[in-house]
Amino acid sequence: MIGAESHIITMAAEITLVLLTLAVFFTFIRLVIGPDPADRIVALDLVSILIVSYLAALSIYTGQKSFLDVAIAYALIAFLGTVALARFRERLAAQNRDENNREEE
Repeated sequence: MIGAESHIITMAAEITLVLLTLAVFFTFIRLVIGPDPADRIVALDLVSILIVSYLAALSIYTGQKSFLDVAIAYALIAFLGTVALARFRERLAAQNRDENNREEE
């Protein structure tokens, strides 16, 4: 019975890895197409989440727990990167609003 459960887990991990790879591919298309910088930031964040998920599934598939450590570290760095990009985008939007208000006066 243990062999059958192991086979099912391996098969589920393989399917998960394939689906996550497809999701990353489609998200990269959204990242390139855009059209808005905010859409690109969200797509980049989604790619980060998908990579963390991929690393977790890879850890289950290979049985190596070190991939989970990498996933945790990557998630922390990706979160900080997303926050930094969002703050940068907000500052640019605020500068554009200030410039538009000056032109109207």
